[in-house]
Amino acid sequence: MTIPQLHYFSIRGYGEYIRLLFIDNAIEFKEKNFVPFSAEWGQIKDSMIFGQMPCLKIDGQELVQTGTIMRHLARKHNLNGSNEQEATFLDMFFEGVRDVRQKYFSYINDLGETRDELVNSTIPASLEKLEALFNTHPGDYIIGDKPNYADYILFEELDVYNVLDKGILVKFPALKAFHERMWNRPNLKGYLEKRAADKIWINAVEKGMN
Repeated sequence: MTIPQLHYFSIRGYGEYIRLLFIDNAIEFKEKNFVPFSAEWGQIKDSMIFGQMPCLKIDGQELVQTGTIMRHLARKHNLNGSNEQEATFLDMFFEGVRDVRQKYFSYINDLGETRDELVNSTIPASLEKLEALFNTHPGDYIIGDKPNYADYILFEELDVYNVLDKGILVKFPALKAFHERMWNRPNLKGYLEKRAADKIWINAVEKGMN
């Protein structure tokens, strides 16, 4: 089996979900990172399947689309629940979190609401729904007592919103405890501390960065 190679930008972005999954599960991988808007990225953009990243090169395949990559890794590494019902629940949770990210993305690119609207209304309304969904299963994670692939997108998005407003998780105790639990996982803690110290940008634009 070849070592997977993740192609993405030198930011957190959508590629961060994949990195977190690899790191937390001690899966060896390599990275090829590009500076956003750089000439180097412009030169290879058209060679990508849809002209975008993340792209994961693994076992002779070239995979694109974040959800596709995450679900592929979930099936491959037993991170997709224990049955079809759990896999479908994780899929639903994953897509729900991605919907919230799109609202944040619109704000970052000046296509949607103001910061006050996002922090005080839009994101809390979405977190309320996610908290209720999270609480439908017992355990420390979305399903049970071990992370599955959707836990990595949930953690990263909660961390992004925590950067926007340090108090945004206070009214959502289950999600707040989950965020803290993920942050302190042995394989993640050192990486996350270094990420914060290095001030890795969340986005390709300054708005909302660390």
